[in-house]
Amino acid sequence: MYFNMYFFTKLLRHTALVVLVSPLFAQALWGQVNDVALMQSKPAKFLSEYGLFDNGAMQSPAKGLLPYSIKVPLFSDYARKYRFVYMPMGVDAVYSADEVFNFPVGTVLVKTFAYPADFRKPEENIRLIETRLLIHQKRGWNAWAYVWHEDQTDAVLKAAGKTLPVSWVDIAGVAHSIQYAVPNKNQCKGCHTFNKKLSPIGPKARNLNYNKTYGEYTHNQLQKWTDEGYLSGLPNLEKVTEIPAIDDASAPAEARARAYLDVNCAHCHRAEGPGSTSGLFLTYGERTPSAWGYLKRPVAAGRGSGGLQYDIVPGEPDNSILLYRTQSIDPGVMMPELGRTTVHDEGITLLREWVRELR
Repeated sequence: MYFNMYFFTKLLRHTALVVLVSPLFAQALWGQVNDVALMQSKPAKFLSEYGLFDNGAMQSPAKGLLPYSIKVPLFSDYARKYRFVYMPMGVDAVYSADEVFNFPVGTVLVKTFAYPADFRKPEENIRLIETRLLIHQKRGWNAWAYVWHEDQTDAVLKAAGKTLPVSWVDIAGVAHSIQYAVPNKNQCKGCHTFNKKLSPIGPKARNLNYNKTYGEYTHNQLQKWTDEGYLSGLPNLEKVTEIPAIDDASAPAEARARAYLDVNCAHCHRAEGPGSTSGLFLTYGERTPSAWGYLKRPVAAGRGSGGLQYDIVPGEPDNSILLYRTQSIDPGVMMPELGRTTVHDEGITLLREWVRELR
């Protein structure tokens, strides 16, 4: 008799049958992810102890981890990123139209940062730098960073952060070298905070609402999460907000720029974020022009203002504090304050285009 493992596994994730399955059988069915280790208050010393990858060096996920992508990702010194989501059987995330999904306890968001030696050959000579884990435990989310060994066999916990040299050649053939900064635990909290609690940033409906290729097939990611039992409550896709990629020339500069600021800045610059006292709110759905900087005077920018008067001066990017800070690498001026050591040339080009068009 034909046995459809996919539908049986999905049935287990969605029904009370999961409680009838022995832990050993469930592990054999779902993979080798170590749920016990993930729920410990003390993190594992080595990434491999969690069983998240069948092959870490190849970023081949264990069963139960679903790869995903973000349409407008946070800029991180041009690092390439591999993202995965894991949830134990029997639970799923609950859809939210505007915010990060309501993820159940046991969820793990996995993000690996890597650099190909030459971006003109992006699938060759890839060096894994670090893997960050956001683990939803009973007391809330916990964040840990693991730095990969030089031989790429495993990654070791670096709760205090680390700085290491990274080099690559970009698509124009230009060589780059930076001191890559792995964040310490407190720095993770500096960005991943929502209403004073540690929280994910990226997996929102608007950033997942586009097609991704899984093996031989291409699916809308939100529909894929739903079909695989990772998400409940998804409305008709026509009702879900869509955002344009920053290099989509067919989309208005304003929509692309607002999407860029939403993911790169709005985790702090929003009413519920650490930057709320600035009065600068950069979420994609913000509709009050002065809130997102239009002819808005800074509350207290100090030398970060560069002597300029307004966050955004319509038509004048060079007189706008937003541009002054986003194109700086001075630690006392630059925004975002963490996560980059270089200027995102493509992002700055887009922001300048948008501000020039404002009237």
